[in-house]
Amino acid sequence: MRRPHPREALETHRQARARVHIVDEPESVYAPGGGVTTRQVADVTLPRTELDRLWTPEYLERLARTYWLFLSHISFGLLRVLYSPFSREVVLVRRPFRLLTFRGPRYRTEANRGSVTWPIDRGILVAPSGRGKGFLRMTVERPAEAPAGDEVTVRVTSEVANFYPTIAAGGLPRWMARIGGWLYRFTQLRVHVIVTNAFLRSLARLDLAPSVVGALRQRATVAASEGDVDAMADATALARAEERKQASAG
Repeated sequence: MRRPHPREALETHRQARARVHIVDEPESVYAPGGGVTTRQVADVTLPRTELDRLWTPEYLERLARTYWLFLSHISFGLLRVLYSPFSREVVLVRRPFRLLTFRGPRYRTEANRGSVTWPIDRGILVAPSGRGKGFLRMTVERPAEAPAGDEVTVRVTSEVANFYPTIAAGGLPRWMARIGGWLYRFTQLRVHVIVTNAFLRSLARLDLAPSVVGALRQRATVAASEGDVDAMADATALARAEERKQASAG
């Protein structure tokens, strides 16, 4: 991913729409120990100029924030995501009802691929045997060779790997684990698949939440236009520090 020009990174308004195609994938894979892996995949076709504008490290942060905001919006605010420098907590209305707790995001960017990963920590929905295992990952991939034409198709993948659901924990008696596994497939897993596919379809709007880095760059640009050199320098330094923190987390 390239480094953005400051003014490119500041654009948050929607300039175009994309076409989203949900790719058929196996809904889930069950490991012998009780871990579950599920992937939802979408091909997003958008104008080449729009992709060039979005293809920056900052784009990953915006995609991540959009995902968490979408989760809160689609649950009518019942699910809230609480941020800290080192974690993300998905709570039902408020603490202490922590459904899922993730460690801080880890960003990884390459020329044609970028991903953000949240390691699973714990929570009501996580079996004790699954604490500190597994992850949630969002990945965006573009073709290695630029195709002809004015549009480009990128692949967006949402993956939950090695997740141990409480209602189907491997430590339960076999008959209880079997019933719990059935309940998980037709309740929690089904809801997760529906919500994730809805999020992927929402990417057609190309309307991503602003990022922390982008907001700092905007502050620096405004300060520069007003001739406030000190404020511009402070905002630029904070933006660079945030970028270094994201890079070191990856």
